[in-house]
Amino acid sequence: MHHPAIISCSKLSYWVSKIKESSFNGRWQEVLSSYNDMNKAGVQLTEPSLFHPILKACSAISFTHGKSLHATVIKLGVESSTSIANSIMDFYTKAGRMSSTVTLFGSMNIRDSISWNILISGHIDHGDYDRGMHSFMQARATGFEPNISTLVLVIQTCRNLGALHEGQKIHGYMIKTEFSAISSLQNSLLLMYAEMAIEYAQKLFDEMPNRDVIAWSVMISAYVKTNKTHLALEIFKEILSQSETEIDGQTIVSALKACTDSKNLITGRTLHGFIFHKGFFHDSFLGNSLIDMYSKCNDPNSALQTWTEMPLKNIISWNSIISGLVYNEKHSEAIHLINLMQNDKMAPDAVTLVNLLQICKHFTDPFICKCIHAVILRRNHESNDLVVNTLIDTYAKCNLIFIAQKLFNLIKIRDGVSWSTMIAAFTYCGLTNEAIRVFNEMMESQEKPNAITLLNLIEASSYDSDLKIPKSVHGIAIRTGFSSDAIVGTAILDVYARYGDIMTSKKVFDSILNKNIVSYSAMIGAYGMNGVPRSAISLLNEMETSGLKPNSITILSLLSACSHGGLVHEGLSLFRKLTESLEVKPSLQHYSCLVDLLSRSGNLDLAMKLAEAYEGGASAWGALLSGLRMNYNENEDILNKVVNSVLELEPNNSNGYMLASNMYAKKGNWEDVARIRGLVRDKHVKVVAGFSMVNVDNKSRKFIAGDRNQFLSNEMRNTIENLHEFMKMDH
Repeated sequence: MHHPAIISCSKLSYWVSKIKESSFNGRWQEVLSSYNDMNKAGVQLTEPSLFHPILKACSAISFTHGKSLHATVIKLGVESSTSIANSIMDFYTKAGRMSSTVTLFGSMNIRDSISWNILISGHIDHGDYDRGMHSFMQARATGFEPNISTLVLVIQTCRNLGALHEGQKIHGYMIKTEFSAISSLQNSLLLMYAEMAIEYAQKLFDEMPNRDVIAWSVMISAYVKTNKTHLALEIFKEILSQSETEIDGQTIVSALKACTDSKNLITGRTLHGFIFHKGFFHDSFLGNSLIDMYSKCNDPNSALQTWTEMPLKNIISWNSIISGLVYNEKHSEAIHLINLMQNDKMAPDAVTLVNLLQICKHFTDPFICKCIHAVILRRNHESNDLVVNTLIDTYAKCNLIFIAQKLFNLIKIRDGVSWSTMIAAFTYCGLTNEAIRVFNEMMESQEKPNAITLLNLIEASSYDSDLKIPKSVHGIAIRTGFSSDAIVGTAILDVYARYGDIMTSKKVFDSILNKNIVSYSAMIGAYGMNGVPRSAISLLNEMETSGLKPNSITILSLLSACSHGGLVHEGLSLFRKLTESLEVKPSLQHYSCLVDLLSRSGNLDLAMKLAEAYEGGASAWGALLSGLRMNYNENEDILNKVVNSVLELEPNNSNGYMLASNMYAKKGNWEDVARIRGLVRDKHVKVVAGFSMVNVDNKSRKFIAGDRNQFLSNEMRNTIENLHEFMKMDH
């Protein structure tokens, strides 16, 4: 008969080897079965090296077994062992019981680097970044030396918290140690800097002796996100010259995004060739990125060809090409693809339905909108925010605002997009008061407005005849800190300009912090609209001094300002100078504006030649007709030619008919007057009377052409009489 001690010793050796082997191969159920068999055989667990694999098995399979093992450790009196305590801490951390981890950590007599690493990583992995950083600082104070994985986590935490200063401290620590040469840590730092201070990222990138594909990709992506697409593409070109760096799909996707954002079709095509040459054409993610690039670069045919040649298409591929066609207003082609998608048994998802709604908005068909709504309900997409907001917008565009409002009222938790969409819907339907009411409800709900909300509200307020409401919106923009935003500020100054308050427009313009080409163009247009053309020209000089180049819109605004101000020579000179010195190809709008400039100044022969030479559109011939009104003694053949051109190009616009009728009446050609009025009647042209607005004491007074029965207050009559007397004065 064998001695019990000998039996225990041999048995223990057997269990040790079996548990270690099962653990090594990841067979966690076998680990726990062996542990249970060992307990049943009466063999006590005293081997420290076994606690870790058994606790790992408990983490994978049974939390209850792990707690039981912790109790066993306490009974055996081995809880003071740092390695065993670390294993138990790791078990509780993986189970998400950080309170137990912290308690155990606090009771440890001796903590090593592993103890601190488990605690710090545990806090961070479970999203408690503040405690994770605090634990890291405590550990460093005790002389703790972190490992690579912990440092990566801490750097990621600095990035998540936006803690640039703390991240720089870690960078300093790495420089003092051997960690500074480790690529994973360098890449983590690079990513942190790229999101918070790109100039530091570029400096670190320049100092890196061995850059891997991750480093290159991080820098390209960072420049794309900060709208410095030219720098992103320069870095990509630099990669291509580095033969030792193997480019991956993610890097190419970032480069394609740079082409998409900058609408750089030439480089995008080159990248397409590179993808094909490298054999990446089977990658559906890259294929989808190419479709997006071609679509946003206004080349839908290449997008469609890329989609057709894709060997494997998923739902994202279908949605990408349909979205691209909708973006390029190829609505019929998009509908055809949606039919093909159904034939291919590819079920539409939320994005597909949003695309369908975008198509519906184009055709403004209420029936189709309701049909799509029914599909949304059948497929349980009514809780998808993007779908619901697009549906509200589509109903508004189909003039079914009451249904849009019902949908909005059904939304239980509204975000900024929902509120903005409803405000925009009421604005589109001309229900200004309703739009402002929804905005007030939004403010009462403590939802902070964003730039889009304010832009929708500004548009709504611009339809009101009372300047008090736009001023209130301006006040809201100031209080929420958006008045200095380039987009919002530009919209506000434009509203004041339309009300004739050019002084306030200029004040708003001056308050914009980062003025861009749009801001300058809008202010130049405001000056032109309000008869201050020389101020518009001065602002052009200021804009060029600040380093901004005029674009086609700026040139159009300047020409319009010169036209309304009678600055013929200056307008022609500016047009010649800007179109010759800049890469701006004049459009029909520019030539129409030139025709208007010449017509207003009486240079009708030159204006006619220009309209004919460049096949000016309705606006050009309309400008000529206005010029003839001011000089109605001109040749009648010219008048007839201009009238015929205007009515042929815009047969449903009442302005041309009314202008022609007035012209013939001035010349006493009553037969032609009767003919024009007969055309209006036969073609069922809706006559829209022109009007003028005068701003007095924050009230905009509207005067409609031909209405002789308008109510005028005594104050208003006096104002008009004063204006008449002022205009008669010899200045």
